Amino acid sequence: MKKPELPPNSIIDPDKDISDLNLVFTSTELQRKLSEIEEEYLYWDKFKYKVKDLGVSPELLWKFVKLGRGRSINFLKISEINGFVFKYNQTSGINRQLHEFDLNMGGVLEGSALIPKEDKKRYLISSIMEEAIASSQLEGAVMTREDAKEMLRTNRKPRNHSEQMILNNYLTMQRILELKDKPLSVELVLEIHSIISKDALDKEQYEGKFRDNDLVNVVDAISGEIFYCPPTYKELEELMQAVCVFANARNDKTFIHPIVRGIILHFLIGYIHPFFDGNGRTARAVFYWYLISKGYWLIEYLSISRIILKSPTQYAKAYLHTEYDENDLTYFIDYNLKSMEQALSSLKTYISKKINEKSRLFDVIKNENINERQIEILRNIFNNDERIITISEVQEEFNVVYQTARTDLLNLEKMGYLDLKTRGKKMLFFKSENFDSKIKKHINK
Repeated sequence: MKKPELPPNSIIDPDKDISDLNLVFTSTELQRKLSEIEEEYLYWDKFKYKVKDLGVSPELLWKFVKLGRGRSINFLKISEINGFVFKYNQTSGINRQLHEFDLNMGGVLEGSALIPKEDKKRYLISSIMEEAIASSQLEGAVMTREDAKEMLRTNRKPRNHSEQMILNNYLTMQRILELKDKPLSVELVLEIHSIISKDALDKEQYEGKFRDNDLVNVVDAISGEIFYCPPTYKELEELMQAVCVFANARNDKTFIHPIVRGIILHFLIGYIHPFFDGNGRTARAVFYWYLISKGYWLIEYLSISRIILKSPTQYAKAYLHTEYDENDLTYFIDYNLKSMEQALSSLKTYISKKINEKSRLFDVIKNENINERQIEILRNIFNNDERIITISEVQEEFNVVYQTARTDLLNLEKMGYLDLKTRGKKMLFFKSENFDSKIKKHINK
């Protein structure tokens, strides 16, 4: 990744800039075009290209835009330690997205048909898997989604570092659901990190522990160029205590929307970089924990890391743009809201598709004595001829006891949809030779 260009000085020089700025102030058309560009809240490197044909130097227009941003800025002091005063703008785009999330992600739709009640547990398990896998892949885990899901569904022990990372993230996502009623504390953050990092660090003693030196920097993976130097380890305890105070605040003079506060928490843990490894995964886990604790139940079903994984460079730049442009958190807030918006849209599309698939398959086999779990098992087999299903996998996916999962699979075998082989004590179920003909028979009825 190329290091972002630092913005030019935005301080207005009365002797050099006033006459040129007056041209901007008196041109309605120029201000209109700038207003349209400013809706995107661009960082300098993109801003300068957007305005290069407006007839005024980009550096001067940057000063004009920064002046406008400063009129509506919100300041946020996290700590007395140098570098921990931030600011952000709540733009019209951010307000629109927050309004949409309030309508879709909170209690308003709890009883709606967005996620069918009978499928909530299964979709939750699937989404936790997706987030665990994508969050690990962001940090370098090398494993396909299909193989990772197979490992998690069958409770197979991890065989390498990447698999261990994914399992740890999966267990962490489950754990934060149990912690949603607790206030954020240093101990809670350390507990989250200890689960995330278990058997996945070069040195075991750093699991669930803050770093004890300053040998950690954010660098380019190829060139080794340093992008960012986090605070000294001597300040970590004080800074993380300040982060907890910010998270648990109830009566701030200036209201901060819970989703914005959650995104800022995400940023702060990455910015402070309190651990030798696992900072990003911990930051994203705390973000999920915070929104769940504030009643945004639908966040449990979104895999935001899967969206970030499609543009990891933009994710990294959102951090750097904030740091390089006077600690302006707007860049990071905007990026994360857009990622959440994509994740929500993806979830809606996915659920709609699954409901339609279930409906079609149910129509095909409605004359059989088959329950909805078995329909879903058959759909999985129908979509993947080579799929092998175990009892433990059905237990995990549908959150049922061993005997229920075993009965479901044995009944499908008895009806001729599945064949059974045993490997030791393990029962393996797979597509039968008669599967396709049985499906076609029902279609032709």
